[in-house]
Amino acid sequence: MAPLRLTIEKGLFRDGCGREVTLRGINLAGDAKYPSDPDVPSHIPDDFFDGDNVSFRARPFPKDDAHLHFSRLKRWGYNTIRYVFTWEAIEAAGPGIYDEEWVQHTIDILRLARDYGFYIFMDPHQDVWSRFSGGSGAPMWTLYACGLNPQSFAATESALVHNTYPVTEKFPKMIWSTNYTRLACQTIFTFFFAGRDFAPKCIIDGMNIQDYLQGHFVDACAHLARRINEAQDLENDIVIGWESMNEPNRGLVGSPDISAIPSEQKLQKGTSPTAWQAMLTGSGRACEVDTWDFGGMGPYKSGRVLVDPQGESTWLPADYDESRYKYKRDPGWKLGECVWAQHGVWDPSKDALLKKDYFKKNPRTNEVIDYEQFTNTYFMEYYRRHKDAIRAQHKNAIMFCQPPVLEIPPSIRDTEDDDPLMVYAPHYYDGVTLMTKQWNRYWNVDVFGILRGRYLSPAFAVKIGETAIRNCFRDQLTAIRKEGLDYMGNHPCVLTEFGIPYDMDDKYAYRTGDYSSQSGAMDANHFAVEGSAMAGYTLWLYMCENSHKLGDQWNGEDLSIFSLDDRPLPLSPIPPSPTNQSASTLDQKSGPTTKKDYSDESTVNPGNLKAKLKTPSISSQATDKPPELTNSPGFRAAEAYVRPSPIATVGKVVNYGFDLRNCIFTLNLDSDKVAPQDTPTEIFLPEFHFPKDQSQIDVSGGKWAISTDDADGGMIQRLRWWHAEGEQYVKVRGVQRRQNMSLGKEEEEGYLDQCQQSKCSVM
Repeated sequence: MAPLRLTIEKGLFRDGCGREVTLRGINLAGDAKYPSDPDVPSHIPDDFFDGDNVSFRARPFPKDDAHLHFSRLKRWGYNTIRYVFTWEAIEAAGPGIYDEEWVQHTIDILRLARDYGFYIFMDPHQDVWSRFSGGSGAPMWTLYACGLNPQSFAATESALVHNTYPVTEKFPKMIWSTNYTRLACQTIFTFFFAGRDFAPKCIIDGMNIQDYLQGHFVDACAHLARRINEAQDLENDIVIGWESMNEPNRGLVGSPDISAIPSEQKLQKGTSPTAWQAMLTGSGRACEVDTWDFGGMGPYKSGRVLVDPQGESTWLPADYDESRYKYKRDPGWKLGECVWAQHGVWDPSKDALLKKDYFKKNPRTNEVIDYEQFTNTYFMEYYRRHKDAIRAQHKNAIMFCQPPVLEIPPSIRDTEDDDPLMVYAPHYYDGVTLMTKQWNRYWNVDVFGILRGRYLSPAFAVKIGETAIRNCFRDQLTAIRKEGLDYMGNHPCVLTEFGIPYDMDDKYAYRTGDYSSQSGAMDANHFAVEGSAMAGYTLWLYMCENSHKLGDQWNGEDLSIFSLDDRPLPLSPIPPSPTNQSASTLDQKSGPTTKKDYSDESTVNPGNLKAKLKTPSISSQATDKPPELTNSPGFRAAEAYVRPSPIATVGKVVNYGFDLRNCIFTLNLDSDKVAPQDTPTEIFLPEFHFPKDQSQIDVSGGKWAISTDDADGGMIQRLRWWHAEGEQYVKVRGVQRRQNMSLGKEEEEGYLDQCQQSKCSVM
C-alpha cells in the first residue's frame, strides 16, 4: 500500500510535506454514462433495451488515449479528478455478475494517471437512477427487480427517456431532470432508502428491496475498491478516496400529500403530474395533467393536457418470466399490480386515493419526515453502510459525503459520524443559465436564499446587474460551505459539481466562434468558488467525444469544456519566434530552468511531451473547421477555466482569486513557518495569461521563481515562492485581453472593485 499523498488535518487538505493543498479538479468523463459496446448514447434507440449485454470496457476512454487526455488536463492546471463510473459498468449482466474486464481497464487507466500526479476520488455516478429511467447509473435488472417494465415508461410517462422519445432531436432541453418527480424514479428511490418502512411487502431473495438494492450497489463499489486495493500501487497514491453517491434523492419519502405538488418542488417543466396522478397513469389510466415551461422569470404553468397510456402499465405483467436474473420474488409481492396499491395507498377497483399522507411519517417512530430528517435518518443509514464497505477495503480513504442536492447537510458535528477523513461534497448550478441556456448578465436569482427562507417574497431574491449576480453566486456558495461547518463539523468543502451549458443562445458560439457569453458565465462561477473559501472543486465536465451537433451525447446536455469541434487554448498568447522558443526562465534569485512552449495538438505520452508539442499562435486557424469559424479563435471559453490557482501553500490560504478581465491573480496566506527551500508555496500560472517575460510579480517578501517543468507529467508553469512566516501576499499581473469578457460598460467599475475587494476569508 502506497504512503498517503493527501490527508486531512484540522479541516484542511495536506500533502506529505505538510503544505495545504487546494483541489482544482474536473469530472472525468461524461462518456462513462453510457456503454462503449454497443455505443449507445442517449439519442440512439437501437439496442437500448438489451441492457444485460453491454460493456463499458472502453470507458471513460481507451488506454491508448489516456496520455492525450491526462496531459491535456494537466496542462490546463487540474490536479484532481472526480472519476466518473456507473454501477451498470460493474454489474450490467445480472445480480452479482461483475465485469472483471471493465474493472481491470479501470485499474489500468488509474495506473496511467500516476505519471501526472492527479489526486483521484471515485464517483459512483447516477442521475435519476438509470439510463432506462432517463439518466445513468444502475443496471437494467434493478428496474425489473423493482417490478417495473422500462419498455412501458414512454407510454405511461413514468420516465421521459431520450432514447425512446418520439423524435429524439426534439427532446426538450433539461426536461430529463423532471424524472426525479415521476413514478419510476420516485418509486425506486423510495425502495432504495426506505423500502423496509414503506414497501414491506417487497421481498426479494429473502430480503426487503431496500436491502437488496443497497446491498448490491454497495457490494459492487466495494468489489472495485477491493480490486484497486489488490493492485497495491494505487490506493492512497492515486486513489485518495470515494464519494458516497451522486445526487441522492428521497423519492416519495416525506411527501405530505401525494395528490398535490409539494411546495418545495421548484423545477416543473413539461407535463407535471402529482405523485397520485403518476400512479394512475402508471397503471394505464388516462389523466389530465398540468403542463409547465421555464421562461425568463422561472417556471410557469402553460396549460393542461391529457396523458393517456391507453391501458399500458408501468408494472411488469403477472406472467413475466424474470428467471434469467436468478433472484426469487416473494409471493406476497405480486407482479401486474401497482406496488403502492398493494400497500393500501389507493384502490385500483375504484381508482380512489386512500392514504394521501402515506409517506408523510416514519411508520416506526410516527415522526413527520421533512428533508432534514430524511438526511439524518435514511440517507445517513445508507452513508454509513457505504463508508464501512469502502473503508474495509481502503482503510485511509477520504470519504466525500454528498447529501441530497441543496438540502441541509446531516447534523453529525461532534458525533461518531464526525469523521476526520470526511469531506462535505455539495453541488451547485446557476439554474437560470442552465435551464434557459443563456447567460443573462442583467438579472439572476438567489435560489439558495429562497430555499432557506431568507426572503419574504422571491421577488426580493432577484439580483440586478452582473456584479450583483457574481456576488450572489459567491454568497450562495459561502452559505453552503458554512452550513457544512455548522452541521457536519470542521471538514473541507469540495464543490464536486458546477458548470455551464456551452450551447447557449441556440448555439450562437458554434456558428460564430464568439464564446463571450460562455466566458462570462464560466468566470462568474469560478469567481464564486474562489471567493467562497472552498477547499477545492471538480468542474462538470470533461467529455472526450463532445461535438457541436450532439453535445455531451446525453439528454441534450452540452457542458463539456472540451469539444472535438473546438481548438484548444494556446498555452501562450505570443506567436512562436526564435526568441520565445529558446530555453528561458524568469527567476529573481535562482538558477536557470529549461522551458519550452507547449500546446495540445498531438497524441502524447510522458516520453514524447517535449519532442511533440508546440504552441500555436492565438491567431492560428484550423483548416478543418467550418468557414464560419475560421475568423474566430473558437477556444470554447478556455480563458475562463484555464486559470491560476494555489497548488500547495506553506501556511493557510486566507483568500485567493483571479480577475480575468484585468488578468490579475492574488493570494493571501498566513504561514506559521518559513517556506522550506525544497517545498515552497507553489502556484499554477497558465502561460496563456501569464507569459513568463510579460508577467509582473509583487510579493510581501521572500524570493520567487517562475518556471515550466514536467514534474507531474504534464508541462505546467508554476510560481514557486519562498516566503517568511506570518501574513503574506502575492499579486501577479499578466496579459490583459478584455475581448473575452461579456461585461457591459456600466458594469466595469463594479467588476474591478469586486475582484479586488470582495474575497471571502476562511472561517
